[in-house]
Amino acid sequence: MQFDEAVQYLLSLGHETLAIKLGLRNTELLLQALGNPERSFIVVQIAGTNGKGSTAALLDSICRAAGINTGLYTSPHLVSITERIRIAGSDITPEGFARYTTTVRAVAEDLLTRKEIGALPTFFEHVTAIALLAFREAGVEVAILETGLGGRLDSTTAAGAAIVGITQIAMDHEEYLGNTLTSIASEKAAVIRPGVTAVIAQQVPEVMTVLLDRCAAVGVQPSLTPEGDFDRNFTLNLRGAHQIQNASVAIRLAEALRQHGFSISTQQIGLGLARVQHAGRLELIQLEKIPPFLLDGAHNPAGAQALRNYLDEFEHGPLTLVFGAMSDKRLDQIAEILFPVPDRLILTTVNNPRSALLETLAPLAKQFARGNVTESVSSAEAVRIAITQTPKDGLICVTGSLYLIGETRPMILKLAEETQ
Repeated sequence: MQFDEAVQYLLSLGHETLAIKLGLRNTELLLQALGNPERSFIVVQIAGTNGKGSTAALLDSICRAAGINTGLYTSPHLVSITERIRIAGSDITPEGFARYTTTVRAVAEDLLTRKEIGALPTFFEHVTAIALLAFREAGVEVAILETGLGGRLDSTTAAGAAIVGITQIAMDHEEYLGNTLTSIASEKAAVIRPGVTAVIAQQVPEVMTVLLDRCAAVGVQPSLTPEGDFDRNFTLNLRGAHQIQNASVAIRLAEALRQHGFSISTQQIGLGLARVQHAGRLELIQLEKIPPFLLDGAHNPAGAQALRNYLDEFEHGPLTLVFGAMSDKRLDQIAEILFPVPDRLILTTVNNPRSALLETLAPLAKQFARGNVTESVSSAEAVRIAITQTPKDGLICVTGSLYLIGETRPMILKLAEETQ
């Protein structure tokens, strides 16, 4: 298959979040048929609600600063699916992605023909196998896997990580993980298995109880990251106070890798933290003739609060907020946190079947917004409106969903190039 054909094949398996089939069996059989590529390297799995992508990026940057050949698997992507699979700091090539997709597809279809599986693996199960296959072929030493959803039944768990990290756990994906913090925590805690090294971020008491009970049940002594654990002498190239906790988890994970024979010095940890890049997470894009853009994919109440905290601390002029989100999120809580902040709120939709409609967002804006409210039928139009209605000394914040960031970021970067 060519790259476009590979992407179309994966999309034909059903929308990534609308055709979820949680469970490990399909992925386990798929990996077995591929010769168990996950056994060729040390696997670090990162689960949690917020911060797992940032923590994965931080650990990857630390490892690369130490000269370790890394594979990084994250989701979702912003623009191209190739962003999900990074080897030694670079996205997989479209040609490589197509080649590994062709292999995984053939193996999956053979399993189906032989009735070893009842249905083709899902989009996410395929891409997980593609990533692990690519990592083996690239001679990766450490594979860092961001859990897609939950943990107990997420396909990344089939990779059998030796080291696991748990970032902040909050309410999200309740339709799959349960309607209480403890049920969600239980799903994520399941990645802690006998024999693993577990690093746990600060949590609210009820979540920490679930995680510690899980550790005790499987005989694991966890590494906790208490407040003040972060070395203030380090320079962190990510914005937001919440990233300090993510960095603390990444540092502890790097220290766990030392126990597996990897040489990672304190200086290399500092270098990794100073070099890290993570698009769409409090990402500030400066432009010459128009206001700067702050992009943040805050998609749940906890993420929205982290963004609110940053905006409250950040020195900025008049603020325009461009907001678009998925309909299955806690929109009322997110709106209550974010909508009172901007001088102008622009509501928009995202080109996604899960997108919240304007008629859903408008009543929330009426209830919570203190500034002017505008509705836009597309994210591109929303960006244009924001530019025309925000003074140059102001700030335009685009938020609500990483899918919205994926739509708007390329046009904003193009504007940045054009105005230089």
